[in-house]
Amino acid sequence: MSILSIVVNIFHILFAVSLIVIVLLQSGKQAGLSGAIAGGAETFFGKNKGRTIDALLSKYTTVAAIFFIITSIALELLINK
Repeated sequence: MSILSIVVNIFHILFAVSLIVIVLLQSGKQAGLSGAIAGGAETFFGKNKGRTIDALLSKYTTVAAIFFIITSIALELLINK
């Protein structure tokens, strides 16, 4: 394994773990963990606080998924090289 392959593999694992954590933090139809975290803040700051947290987590999910796919393709290219 080359150094580049090891570095890409480390980033791939980091993006995979972050993607799992971000998806688990998002609220579902029953307002899961994200709703529990922002539950007290919604009554104090208003109802838009929960929506902004969910929107932010959605953006982070998109970014993590894109980088996960990029590192997957890079690993495939490095292995078949």
